[in-house]
Amino acid sequence: MFSQNVAESAIDADAGSRLVGSDRVLAVLAELARHPDGIGLEEMARAVASPKPTAHRALAALRRAGFAAQNDHGRYVLGDEFLRMAFAHHEARPDHVRVAPVLKALCDRYGETVHYAVLDGTSVVYRSKLDPSAGAVRLTSVVGGRNPAHCTAVGKVLLADALRDEDAVRAWVGNRTLERRTERSIGTVEELHAELVRIREQGYAADDQENEPGVNCVAVPAYLTSPTVPSGAISVSGLAYRTPLQTLIDDLAAIRAIASGHDPS
Repeated sequence: MFSQNVAESAIDADAGSRLVGSDRVLAVLAELARHPDGIGLEEMARAVASPKPTAHRALAALRRAGFAAQNDHGRYVLGDEFLRMAFAHHEARPDHVRVAPVLKALCDRYGETVHYAVLDGTSVVYRSKLDPSAGAVRLTSVVGGRNPAHCTAVGKVLLADALRDEDAVRAWVGNRTLERRTERSIGTVEELHAELVRIREQGYAADDQENEPGVNCVAVPAYLTSPTVPSGAISVSGLAYRTPLQTLIDDLAAIRAIASGHDPS
């Protein structure tokens, strides 16, 4: 739930110097989130580049707050109080509350996995996910997980709203090399700009096995907190052999209606 970027940014913020004070505690907390089966004190000290007594003090502070605990094997894990706060916050978010019935309606209609995601820099973050109760292969995405925005339908539909011309696309890409997750992934500024123009014209985005082989997806913008600015994007994802991309595109009117809170029938 807590991004590893916190630990990495804290360590990298002042290269060559040790973590101090609250930075160290946050780095330790972020590292705990990366080890659901627990992490030992020596491993933690190495991970946050701190002496063992220093890492132990940070862990002790987190334990006092209920944000860390030790399992039966003496390894450190996230504490129940941290998990309670994180999940309570997530469940109470206005967009999460409003999108839940939409995701259920889409999941019931197509029998496939559905997502709600938001744009965060160069990535999309999955805020909600719903798998069908039976009959579908579970996808690897998780709530709180990230994927490159340019490889996903949810990311591209949000980029189409945010990046209105090629200069904006070029500035967003910057000096990065766009990662090609599959042979179908977009890899250049020019390709991405052309794709975003198409998305604005058609009003939806497709992922034709661009992020993961064998998986395709259709996404539309979601206006959960504003009538004019997308709060995020809603997608229906399926295995290509079972739910061809064209099947989802042909039913786009229904997807849009459900995403808008209406009954497509």
